[in-house]
Amino acid sequence: MSVDLHHTESGPADAPPLLLGGSLGTTTRMWDPQVEALSTVFRVIRFDHRGHGGSPVPQGPYSMADLGGDVIALMDRLGLERAHYAGLSIGGMVGQWLAVHHPERVDRLALLATSPHMGPARNWRDRAALVRAEGTGAVADSVVERWFTPAFAEDRPAEVAVLREQVAATAPEGYAGCCEAIGTHDVREDLHRISAPTLVVAGADDPSTPPAGNAELIAERVPGARLVVLEEAAHLLSWQRSAAVNTLLTQHFASADRHGAGTRVRRAVLGDEHVDWARARTTGFTEPFQDLITRYAWGEVWTRPGLDRRTRSCMVLTALVAHGHWDELAMHVRAALRNGLEPDEIGEVFLQAAVYCGVPAANRAFGIAQEVFAEQDG
Repeated sequence: MSVDLHHTESGPADAPPLLLGGSLGTTTRMWDPQVEALSTVFRVIRFDHRGHGGSPVPQGPYSMADLGGDVIALMDRLGLERAHYAGLSIGGMVGQWLAVHHPERVDRLALLATSPHMGPARNWRDRAALVRAEGTGAVADSVVERWFTPAFAEDRPAEVAVLREQVAATAPEGYAGCCEAIGTHDVREDLHRISAPTLVVAGADDPSTPPAGNAELIAERVPGARLVVLEEAAHLLSWQRSAAVNTLLTQHFASADRHGAGTRVRRAVLGDEHVDWARARTTGFTEPFQDLITRYAWGEVWTRPGLDRRTRSCMVLTALVAHGHWDELAMHVRAALRNGLEPDEIGEVFLQAAVYCGVPAANRAFGIAQEVFAEQDG
């Protein structure tokens, strides 16, 4: 019987839904490094597995069918016929189960630091027994030690401590029940049934699910799967190599609809009024150009998570001043304000431009910006 999973949502409500399933002993906060980047393009839905975080804690043992059934129930509750899915570790095992048994519900799939089989089952039964007897604190240190490379753990002890507390705070029965689900998980002979376009990401230094026999096997047996092995990454690679993971996930999931992703970002940055005006003026002659900038400039470049929107706005303003594109400058001053820049910060951009682009150009830019500020205040 399914349980109502605790979940959080972020991003545009009308964007493609993206479910994020975390590692054993974590909560939705495991995905904190991904939320801002992914929420630009997707309706991001993070959930706690049963027995974890804010989700109910039924008596174990659990099965992967139980965990996957919970996700299907969540999708039904949210009215989602299909969704993208990204999962790490046990979250990735749930993703495999969903893609095998409910392919009609999974659009595109990303499997991070996971495995199609994590035997021997006895080891997982032993861990479950230990946690039931002594609590999750008994395994927290050994678990988190495998999540990060030694260099990362030494350099960022505060972050490691926060994640350790997630493990220690997990309900013992919930943790144990999920251990038993992992112990019986084996989809090695079913991977060929996965039809969703699949990205597989592994950490080169992951002692829990090393690439050989895990990610490599998944990529070999899932038709058309793409494998990426990240250097200097252990098990919780979504945290340790967050920038690389954000880029990989955004590109993988957005590639299904570059035009739609670009339209959403374009509206968020330039505003509905401008986009509607541009669309109303589009003709058969200009439509290919509008499609090009929507898919490429907005759907591929502006959706990349490597720079935040504030930084991108600063760069655009500078480039427009440098090339004297005055007709577009006012539009991008408004966009910069929408992206969180204050008028004083825009002024700093133009002062910088005065040095490197020329005083007359900066003078013109200040004048245009003042007109926009007055328009906004009015």
